Amino acid sequence: MALLSVRNVTRRFGGIVAIDDVSLEVEKGQIVGLIGPNGAGKTTLFNVITRLYRPDAGTLDFDGKSLLHTPPQRIVRRGIARTFQNVELFRTMTVLDNVLVGAHTRTRPFRPSNVEARAREVLEYVGLADVAGRPAAGLPFGTLKRVELARALVAEPRLLLLDEPAGGLNHEEVSALGTFIRKLRDDFELTVLLVEHHMGLVMSTAERIHVLDFGRKIAEGTPDEVQRNPIVIEAYLGAEPTAA
Repeated sequence: MALLSVRNVTRRFGGIVAIDDVSLEVEKGQIVGLIGPNGAGKTTLFNVITRLYRPDAGTLDFDGKSLLHTPPQRIVRRGIARTFQNVELFRTMTVLDNVLVGAHTRTRPFRPSNVEARAREVLEYVGLADVAGRPAAGLPFGTLKRVELARALVAEPRLLLLDEPAGGLNHEEVSALGTFIRKLRDDFELTVLLVEHHMGLVMSTAERIHVLDFGRKIAEGTPDEVQRNPIVIEAYLGAEPTAA
């Protein structure tokens, strides 16, 4: 049974269809890519999965149970955490305090907790221990992306949604990111759904890829299958596949 199952989901904004009859499954322990041109509906689908948007049609199941009646504020407690395409942090708060925000679903009022120690461990893991006491404002964009990642990890998710994690990174950093995502999956026993425009990163990291175009799914398969799919080449990749 898939950890995440999206079936025939449609989401409209007024008369505009953002995603139309989209279905996909993500198996436990997989790294799955979700690609497509700008406006294809990738982030909209993330927002449906995390219940920021309610679908107009279709079903969403996580670990065999429906997400449709789960309030957005309880999605993290169900085991789903995410990062954002546009960084969503409290700029005047410290890096540590931003990460602690992600731990609120794992703590209870007046209950002793080692949550701060856990937050510092996660910051160490993502390489940000030295900026824990600094305000988020003024930090480089790539650093802010890692703060968001730490905030997601401290919530102890089973499914991690990464929305363009390579934003703001140079070529060397992008290359290292793929290795880091695989390590992250293994160390935290995660399942990862990855939205990314950097094709080298997706193709070298994901085990399976789903492709959206104008809100509809046009292909799915292994990285090699997707790269060689003529519909994908025409709609998104924009070049003939290189012969082996």
